[in-house]
Parts: sequence; structure tokens; C-alpha cells
Amino acid sequence: QVQLVESGGGSVQTGESLRLSCAASGDTLSNYAMGWFRQAPGKEREWVASIGGRGYATAEADSVRGRFTISRDNVKNTVGLQMDSLISEDTAVYYCAASRPRNILTKAPDAYEYWGQGTQVTVSS
Repeated sequence: QVQLVESGGGSVQTGESLRLSCAASGDTLSNYAMGWFRQAPGKEREWVASIGGRGYATAEADSVRGRFTISRDNVKNTVGLQMDSLISEDTAVYYCAASRPRNILTKAPDAYEYWGQGTQVTVSS
């Protein structure tokens, strides 16, 4: 059983940055591939980025590539999402999630076993 807790959300202006963090407990985080998803009001949950268990492999959605960077610290059992050049379309609740096996990166929400409670990001112009 893995517990995930996101933090770092908030309200910013267009063009500003935020860094989200996801803290894990209950198991060794390196056993899992990790992903970030987001869900805006009235929309389906959308995959944002994933990172492999050792941190070598990453993948990002086209909508955030070049602006968002996923990272992990397996010693601290945390996963981060650095979000730069934020735009209004990035407004959503952001969730981190854990999946196995750790070497497979997937966009499918159903593949993720554990989810955090989410953190709100609001970008205004």
C-alpha cells in the first residue's frame, strides 16, 4: 500500500511557475513508475507526464512538453513536477499516481494503482 500526498499548488499569473511535489509513504518509491495527471472542471482526467522507477526515462504530454519537467528523488521518496510558462489551460486539479512495473511508462489512468488526493493549480491572465 502506497500513500501519496501532493503539495505545491496555488494561484499564479500567466507565464509564472509552480513546482508540485508528491510525497510517498508505505513502500519504496523506486518500485514504481510515477505519473502526474490533471483534471479540469467538466473534463476527463488527462495524463501530463511519467517517469520510470530509476528516473532515467521520462515522457510528457505534447501540451506541456518544453514547459513541464517531471523528476524524482528516490532517497526522499518524492516526485516533482516543475511547471514553467503556465497558461490558463493548465488550470486543473493535479494528481500524482504510482504504477507497476517501474520500467513501463503509461498514459492510461487505469494502469495506476495508487493516487494522491490532488492539488489545485489556477492560472489567471
